[in-house]
Amino acid sequence: MDPTRRIAFVSSDTPPARAALDRLCDRYGQVAMADADVIVALGGDGFMLQTLNASRALSRPVYGMNRGTVGFLMNDYAEDDLHLRLDGAEEAVLNPLRMHAVSVDGTATEALAINEVSLLRQGPQAAKLRISIDGRERLAELVCDGALVATPAGSTAYNYSAHGPILPIGSDVLALTAMAAFRPRRWRGALLPRSALVRFDVQEPEKRPVMADADSRSSVRDVVSVEVSSDASISHRLLFDPGHGLEERLIGEQFV
Repeated sequence: MDPTRRIAFVSSDTPPARAALDRLCDRYGQVAMADADVIVALGGDGFMLQTLNASRALSRPVYGMNRGTVGFLMNDYAEDDLHLRLDGAEEAVLNPLRMHAVSVDGTATEALAINEVSLLRQGPQAAKLRISIDGRERLAELVCDGALVATPAGSTAYNYSAHGPILPIGSDVLALTAMAAFRPRRWRGALLPRSALVRFDVQEPEKRPVMADADSRSSVRDVVSVEVSSDASISHRLLFDPGHGLEERLIGEQFV
């Protein structure tokens, strides 16, 4: 056990998370994230994504404890023996997706996503998307409510609810999944190498406007094109209790 470990506690704004923050800071001390050996995030999965983005430049491992709802990226909450839990924690390294979106007015927007980049229709009519992989057109027209590209870590989130596949955490693949595809009727998506550059071109953008979204954090309306690729230059380090890491959780999700 390393009782000298410097911990930065951060929490969401919910009452349970704020109360946990106060108790843990009193018990274990508190330092700024830049001075910490490890960051402990208190909240749900949304707050974990927020913490990972906020600490991206620090390269500090992040250990989450669930004070939210789903908590797929979090460990169980307990106040005792935190240093022992951190000593025994298993590390998972995640690479985010980079989104490059161009709007109708020519504005270009870049954003990062740990779970997924999604395109969604803005209006009552279905979106029409052309999909290219590494510069080669693969689907001339997908008529749908939307489409997304998901990482293995994000494959159990929006991707799974859209009937996309769950990906093993160590796999070098991305999931390309359609949402409510109308044409081609039987097209359910594709598995792509992590190195793939996925491009969506919006057809009839004035009549059928489309928005792009990165992890429900960065949204861009009225897009005409969106490129998505994995950014191997950025690594997020997550800590999990032994036997409860992302790989086990991804497997477990397929048997419930």
